[in-house]
Order: sequence, then C-alpha cells, then structure tokens
Amino acid sequence: MPADCGIDEAAAVLRAGGLVAFPTETVYGLGANALDPNAAARIFEAKARPSFDPLISHLADAADLPALVGAVPPAVAALADRFWPGPLTLIVDRPAAIPPIVTSGLDTMAVRVPDEPSARALIAAAGVPVAAPSANRFGQLSPTRAEHVVAGLGGAVDVVLDGGPTRCGIESTIVDARGERPVVLRLGALPVEALVEAVGPVEVRQGSSGRPVAPGTLAAHYAPRTPLRLDAVGAHDGGRRGFLAFREPPADGDWAAVEVLSPSGDLTAAAARLFDALHRLDAAGVTEIVAEAVPDAGVGRAVNDRLRRAAATWH
Repeated sequence: MPADCGIDEAAAVLRAGGLVAFPTETVYGLGANALDPNAAARIFEAKARPSFDPLISHLADAADLPALVGAVPPAVAALADRFWPGPLTLIVDRPAAIPPIVTSGLDTMAVRVPDEPSARALIAAAGVPVAAPSANRFGQLSPTRAEHVVAGLGGAVDVVLDGGPTRCGIESTIVDARGERPVVLRLGALPVEALVEAVGPVEVRQGSSGRPVAPGTLAAHYAPRTPLRLDAVGAHDGGRRGFLAFREPPADGDWAAVEVLSPSGDLTAAAARLFDALHRLDAAGVTEIVAEAVPDAGVGRAVNDRLRRAAATWH
C-alpha cells in the first residue's frame, strides 16, 4: 500500500480501476473511478459497505457539474456557486454516465467539490469523477489521518496519500435543493446557519431508519469499537472507562483515559478533533467511552449528531 507516490501515479491507479485513499478537508476518502462499476464495487467490498448505502462522487471543479449532469436546478447551482469548493454535498439527478452501483440504485446522485487542493489535483489528474466515501470500515469511526486509514483498511487500498490531519474533521453537509425548500439530509461541517444565511429557511431531516436516500444517514453509524454512551450518569461496571469532554476534564478522577475536544470552547476546533480523539480512546484499552455533548449550535449540531449515531450502535 504505497503512501509515498505522487498525484500523477495515484491518478493512474484510479484510471486503472484501483482504490486510492486521499485527504479532503472533511475526512479521508476511499476513491475509485465513479464511471467504472467494477471499481465502485471494490469500494463496497473494501469497506464491507452494504449495497443500499450510496456513495458521494467528487469533482475537481464546480464547472464540471453541468458537463456531467446537464441542466442544473437553479437552487443547486446557487449553492454550488456559494459553497464550492467546500464541505457541502448536493443531491442531483443521476446522469446516465454514473453507474447505478454508485448511487445504490437511486435515481439521484450525491456530489461535491472538496476544498483540499491535493484532492482536487488528484481528481483533475484522473480526469474522471471520483466516488469516495470515508476510508474506513462501514459504520466505524471516520479517518482524519492517514494512519487511521491504514489501521482500518490495511491492504484493501492500493494507495494512501498522506496529507496530514484533515481540517474540518467531520463529513460534509448533505443538501437536497431540487425542491421548493432545501432539505438538509445530513448535518456536517458546513453549519445550517450558513445555509440559512445564503438561501433562507431550510428543512433538517435527522437520520434514516429505512433505505438511505443519502450517504451517512443511518441512525447507527460513526461508531468506535468500544461501547459509547452519551452521558456520565448511570451504573459503573468497574471497568476502565474513557471520557470524551468538550472543554474540561471530568471533576472526578475515575477515568482511565480522557480526551478534551477544545479547552477554549471553540466548536470548529472540537469538530476537527472529534474522530481523532475517539480513535485514541478506542485504542486506549478502555471498556467504555462516555461522551459529553457539545453546545448544539453551528457545527456543534453535527458533532452531537455523530455522537448520537455512535451511541445508537451500542444501545
């Protein structure tokens, strides 16, 4: 699994049907040629991802969207113009060039332009849209460092491009703006408040109990291997416990490991450290992780969303 090859070599791997893990501003993605159904199938196999959970396709430039899908709805075009490149995924009608496996048979496609120069350079060099969910085993913690990818997927990836820690630390916000009012299908690194400021009122739909209509919307997801719960109240079984704090460590010292997301109370910093901190707690040999919610505003809503989904895996 080479980690020291360049953009051109990694692009050649993508064109040949291989898998390349690469950094975006959100998390590391597991990329394949979105026009190649066999390459896309390798993503599902490597991640052990169920076939009903669609992938996000990534473009190098917003100008590539109409070239791929044809006519773009005005609200979609306005959001793309305002927030691309950036951590916003938009729902569009699936073009004929994108095989159904990429969209899990849906007649819609999730697409974005990442705000990470090396990611855009890779996609441009490959010359194809790149389908890229998070580069981890399905349902587990998202990777925000190259070492997370290697630990989680190992030899299932042909190339890992190491770009250091990702800037945002949580996934993109997903919006369907094809109707009368934009609908947020997944909270993410772009706060809802920014969308409202740009386009007015939006609807927020939390989670999916049935077949997903967008990636990352299952009720139980983003979970560590260690059981996680969202409050410190309740029976203590005597095991080694880890604590994920927002600003300050817990007052009592009965914790085997503690991670603090942002001593200054900065929600953006907390989001950037979320998965990295959970990876460390997961590797600390604790029997349970207790997580503290952050203020439910701005990107904090997405942080709490990830914590709720992780906890739901264990309850």
